[in-house]
Formats: sequence, C-alpha cells, structure tokens
Amino acid sequence: MYLEVKDLKKSYGEGSSYVQVLKGINTSLDAGKMCVIQGSSGSGKSTLLNCIGGLDKMDSGSVKVDGQEIAGLKPDGLSEYRRKKLGFIFQFYNLIPDLTVKENIQICQYLTKEPLPMGQLLETLGLVEHQNKFPSQLSGGQQQRCAIARALIKNPKLLLCDEPTGALDSKTSRDILVLLEEINRIYGTTMLIVTHNNAIRKMVHKVIHIKDGEISREYENQVRVPAAQLEDL
Repeated sequence: MYLEVKDLKKSYGEGSSYVQVLKGINTSLDAGKMCVIQGSSGSGKSTLLNCIGGLDKMDSGSVKVDGQEIAGLKPDGLSEYRRKKLGFIFQFYNLIPDLTVKENIQICQYLTKEPLPMGQLLETLGLVEHQNKFPSQLSGGQQQRCAIARALIKNPKLLLCDEPTGALDSKTSRDILVLLEEINRIYGTTMLIVTHNNAIRKMVHKVIHIKDGEISREYENQVRVPAAQLEDL
C-alpha cells in the first residue's frame, strides 16, 4: 500500500473557537492510482490533503507514504519529504509573475537530482510555444498547465491536487483532466484530487466522500470513464 492513513485527527482553535476538522480518518491507496476526495465546504477534505502533504500538523494518528511515517517529522524532515516525494497543484496557480513559464518550472527542477526532461514535459503539456511567456500573457488553462509542469518536473511519486479545475471553464477543465490522466498513465504517478465536481469521480480508480470530518463512503470504480468523455464539467 503506497498511502496509509490511520485514525487521523486534526483540530483548530481553542476554547469556544475549537473545531475538530478531522475526527479519525482511515483510508489507503495503492501506488499509481488516482483518487478523488469529495465533500461539502468545511467537511475536511482540503485539511486531509494538507496533512498528507505535511502542510498542516496533525493532532494524532498516522500517515505513511511509501512506508515513511509523516507524523512527528521535524521541519527539515517535512521539507525533505515534500521535496523528494510530493508535487502540489492548487486551484490558484501561484506562479511567479516576473519569471517566464520555463523559469517557473525550473524553480522546482533544481530541487531534485532526477527531474523529468524539460523538453518532454513542455511537449506533453502543450507549453513549447509558451515557454518564454510570462504568466500575465497566458490564459487560465495555460497557467494551470504551467503549474502542473512545475509540480511534475520533480518526478514526484505522489501528486496532490486541490481543486485543480475550480477556476477553469468546462473545455479547459476537460483538457487539464485529460493531461492528469495521461500523466498517470505515462509516469505512474499516484494522485489525490480534491474537487467539488461530481463528474471527475467517474475517471478515477477510487472515490472518498468526507462529511463532517469523517469518511462517510469510499469505493473503487469498476468501470472508469475516460476524461475526454466526461460530461457536465
């Protein structure tokens, strides 16, 4: 099992402002699988993603990625974990405005000893002709492609995506999902995708529903719909 989460709990605040966001999450995911995490706003899905990514410190429980326990890691250990194993894709692209597409990607390229080939990545993501442009010269979909390339250049084994199509129109969303599907097929990247979009759950291997900080339902898709054929995006 590549990802194992056991009795994960997370809260914020103290006294009257105390809120327990995660109330004992237990789940797992095999290597190379795509998984969607769904739930209403405030259900805890992004917090779960952030705990797995080492961005939020869990109160208790266990998170193991490729056999490595994340709970209890010191800041240096967490940085090393994120650098070596993780890629992050967010709804808002967080590109550096004064750097070109290629330069934005190179920032993460320098973080690893075994990056993916820049040329191949630019080709796969349709960014060859845009590589010398600045973020302000790109459409939303092109900026998201750049953000995906930046996350992938490290050749991460685990890709964490928080609403990766949330700010995009339906056509661009489909294009991005087709790319994620292709990346999963080519590189065998394990993916966790937080989304409100019900259509996306049809293309992945596993679906997790979170309600009020607990998993209310999880299942594996016996038949998957290719991203290019998804409707109601």
